[in-house]
Order: sequence, then C-alpha cells, then structure tokens
Amino acid sequence: MAGYPYPVARIQPAIYYGHGSQVAPGSGRKADAMNILILGGNGMLGPWAVRALINRHNVLLTDINEPHSDYTGKYLQLSVDDVDGVVKAAEGMDVIVNLSVLRPHRKLAFDVNVMGNYAMMVAARTHGITRVINSGPHYQMAGMQYENWDFDLNPDMPPASGTRLYAHTKALGQEVCRVFSERHGIQVITLLYYNMKHSWDLSGMEPGGPEYHHDMTPYSTAWPDCGTAVRAAVEVPEERLATRCETFFVFPDLPHRKFNNEKIKRVLGWQPRYHVEGLWNKDWRTPPDNLHGAF
Repeated sequence: MAGYPYPVARIQPAIYYGHGSQVAPGSGRKADAMNILILGGNGMLGPWAVRALINRHNVLLTDINEPHSDYTGKYLQLSVDDVDGVVKAAEGMDVIVNLSVLRPHRKLAFDVNVMGNYAMMVAARTHGITRVINSGPHYQMAGMQYENWDFDLNPDMPPASGTRLYAHTKALGQEVCRVFSERHGIQVITLLYYNMKHSWDLSGMEPGGPEYHHDMTPYSTAWPDCGTAVRAAVEVPEERLATRCETFFVFPDLPHRKFNNEKIKRVLGWQPRYHVEGLWNKDWRTPPDNLHGAF
C-alpha cells in the first residue's frame, strides 16, 4: 500500500461533478461518464488503472498514504478497512474499484484483504451501487494444489486458495463479495493477476533477477494492459455477464497454456497491447552460457 513505485504521466484532475453522467463542459469526457471510487489506488496497479480511466470517467482516488506528487486529480486519504469512511466516500458513485492489498502481516492482511472488501460491499449496498470491481492474485482461486498439477486452468473453477496468508485472506475477501452479490444483487467483477511487467523491462522485480527458464509462469501481464483490464470491467455491458459474480484471469496469450484467458477476451472484450513474448523467445537478454534456449 505504499506510494507509486514508478513515475506516471501527469494527468488532468478527476473533478467530481455529482451522481451519474453529469460532465463538466470542455472536460472531454463522454456524456455517459461514470463516477468511480478507487480504493487502495496508491499502490502498483493504481496508476495504470487511473491512466486507463481518467479521460473517460470521473475518478476519486483513495489510499491510506498521501497522493503521489505527480497525481493532480481528486484524492481522499482513507484506509480501506474504515467502513464508515468508505461508505461516506462512496456517496454519489456509480462504481467502486478495490485495488488494495497487503501481504505479509497477519492482522493487517486480514484488515485490508477481508475487511476492505467488506467495507466496499457495505458501501455499495448502502448507496445502491450496482457494480464493484475487485482485484487479487491468481492463487486466491488457483492455489498450489491447482497450479502444481493441473493444466488449462480457468476462472470458473471452484476456488482453492490454499493456506498462504496472502492468498487465503484474499480468498476470504472474495467470499465476502460473493455473499453480498448473492444477497443484495450487486454485480461483482473480479480481476486476477500474477506477474506484472514493464513492456520495456521484462525482468520484473524478482530478487536477484528472474531465474532463466522459470520467468514466465504461471502468467505475466504488462502494466498498461493491467490497467485497461480495469477499464474493461468498469465499462462492460451487464447483459454480457452470465451471472452477478464473475471472475477473470488477466493475461495475454501464452504458449504454455497452463492458464486459460479465453473468458476475459470474450466477455469483457479485453485485448492486451503487449504480449510479453520476450519472456519465451529471450530476445531481450542472453543467458550466461550465451546459448539461447539451451538447458
């Protein structure tokens, strides 16, 4: 939940103009622009989601930290587990997007990953908000018992997160969303990510650099495409969604096909710009023995 780790292009303020489709003259936004509350938006995914949304919708960005100096839009300092605060911030919103995450600390992970989703869903119920976008790691659904042994994994499988703190608390948060969706008719769209890469630097953030031949599984997605997936979830027509609680794996076509991305392309109409092919053709680097592709 730290601030922006990478500089982003300076963007115009996302000024809030009230409920629904009220748009300021000369703003460049469409008449059907929505008011979007983003929770946990100061992290790694937040800048890319903002970039994808800011010129089409009115965005209120929130996080427990102060805003990044490059962000000039509307901002509210708010912890995602503050139920009353989230309910207040959601007034007049059309969509809530939750990008918050905390991994290592047992209590804080529960507060952010579980109670954060609870706060979001209470806010949606309170204000009659009919769509929320949740995000998380692939293994809140496909834990090690899936990933180690199975093939062609799809986002409609029964969830089996395992017992890792991060995956387990995110899975509990997802169950909170599912129950609220079932009882209150709220549309929940969940986007599941794993490795996120810069299109110009596929080495990622792995300590010591990625291990050769083990640097593209289970799947990887370029940061800009991670952001446009959020936009696709915000804007998809309701009639394209089979149920009120849908989950999607977010990644481009990958040759190993261990995971299946057919659903996000078919339902959300999401098409990635970057295919991270350097992860398997190795054009972006040379192994230590100078033999491309050798074991």
